[in-house]
Amino acid sequence: MLNIILYQPEIPYNTGAIARTCALTKTRLHLVKPLGFSVDDSHLKRAGLDYWPLVDISYYDSFEDVVDLMEGDIYFASTHGHKRYTDVTYKDGDAIVFGRETSGLPKEIMDKYKDQLIRVPMRTELRRSLNLANSANIVLFEALRQNDFFDLD
Repeated sequence: MLNIILYQPEIPYNTGAIARTCALTKTRLHLVKPLGFSVDDSHLKRAGLDYWPLVDISYYDSFEDVVDLMEGDIYFASTHGHKRYTDVTYKDGDAIVFGRETSGLPKEIMDKYKDQLIRVPMRTELRRSLNLANSANIVLFEALRQNDFFDLD
C-alpha cells in the first residue's frame, strides 16, 4: 500500500479528488494541518462523492508527526525536483508528499529532503505547475504501475 501526504492543502476540490483516487486504489491519505478548508466543507464532500467511507485518512498537526510514522521511502513532488517521478523505484509502504496549491512545499522541507525531490516534466519557462490532484494522480499511478497495481482489478 502507498501513502499520499498533502502538506497543508488549501483547495477542498483537490483534496476531495485525491481522496476519491485514494479510496479506489487502497492508498492511504495523510493531511497535514492547517487545512485551508473545513473537513465538513460541502465542496470537499462533493468532490469526494460517496467515496469518503472508503478513504483511509489521517490528520496531523505537524509534518514531523506524519514523517515519523512512514515506514518506506518518502518522495517530495516539486517543480524544483531534479529527478523525474519515473526515475524512482517505488515500493510498498512508500509515501509521496505534495505541497500547498499556491506555494508548494516550504523551502526548509525541500532543503532537508533535496535528494528525494521528484518532478513531473513540464514547460519550465511558464513558471507554472499542474493542478495538485492531477499531479498526485500522475505520480501515484506510476508508483502503482511499478508494483503491478498491488493486485487492483
